[in-house]
Amino acid sequence: MPPEELTSASGIRRRAVVAPLVVDYAVEAYSLTKVYRTRNVKRAAVDGLDLRVPVAGIHGFLGPNGSGKTTTIRMLLGLIAADSGHIRIFDHEVPLAISQVIDRVGAIVEQPKFFPGFSGQKNLELIARAIGAPQRRVDKVLHEVGLGRRGGDKFRHYSLGMKQRLAIAATLLKDPDLLIFDEPTNGLDPAGIHEIRAMMRNLAHRGKTVLVSSHILAEVQQIANTVTIISRGRLLAEGDVSDILAANGQLAARVGVSDDLRAAEVLKAAGFTVEPLAGRFLQVGLSDRRLDLAVITRLLADQGLYVSELTPIQPDLESVFLDLTGGDHQGSRQERRRRQPDRIRQPELPDRSRRR
Repeated sequence: MPPEELTSASGIRRRAVVAPLVVDYAVEAYSLTKVYRTRNVKRAAVDGLDLRVPVAGIHGFLGPNGSGKTTTIRMLLGLIAADSGHIRIFDHEVPLAISQVIDRVGAIVEQPKFFPGFSGQKNLELIARAIGAPQRRVDKVLHEVGLGRRGGDKFRHYSLGMKQRLAIAATLLKDPDLLIFDEPTNGLDPAGIHEIRAMMRNLAHRGKTVLVSSHILAEVQQIANTVTIISRGRLLAEGDVSDILAANGQLAARVGVSDDLRAAEVLKAAGFTVEPLAGRFLQVGLSDRRLDLAVITRLLADQGLYVSELTPIQPDLESVFLDLTGGDHQGSRQERRRRQPDRIRQPELPDRSRRR
């Protein structure tokens, strides 16, 4: 930013360099609420939700079907109005200032419509003309999504994975900084899922911010840097994937011992949960506290049972989700937050009036 001239109270003009505003989050939403009313029945699709998406990298927006993910995304894009709450995209209020950031955002919320009789390239040329994007971007984005050699094929001949890649190419025409994908791998085979994952990684490596929603937690865990987990429109957990997994503690261990039946009795008597595995192995865990592998070894050794294998079973996002909800996909947001470390708690809406 160039120097600005400042005038002091005495009338002396001075030159000063004003530092540019640093934006930490591409997306911020606080206390977001959307209630639908049908025949005198109110249903909160989104219930006081907080969401923060750091700039650059991949952020997973996770929850089961019907948890409020698509409704939240629609509110972020200004497609529907929130009943209450605050939204900022790149530090601009939405929907009030959506026109100032819309060119920096590309999104796939529903299956996009293309002309089946036109080629992929022709479809993109029409979209580029409609949104004012340079025509030279068409060939570039086709190559970016791996359709460079298939751009001339008619859309009707594309596989489902190719159709999804063409949709992503359309979002890239204006070279946006934020990409929002709502369940982008729905209906894809494993090869198609792998292609979409690789594409999102590539976008993140180029400095883009990717917000991807999914009901398949294990899938997003493979690519996401940070996540927000919700259920029934309520926040369950948010933060770095590694922090959330660490907060959940060691869940279980695979234990190998010669006399597995006797070992199971000893461990159950000590309060452990024990499940038999193939090959006379045991899966041992604790439901109310972190697992200490040394305790397992000592308990068995005291009974003359010696461990041949003791392998920790690391938690995943799906097991964290089930632990947070108690298996019922519900729970008090305030209660769940008290169970999270301070570093993944949500702040109140910050006052930025001093920064403007």
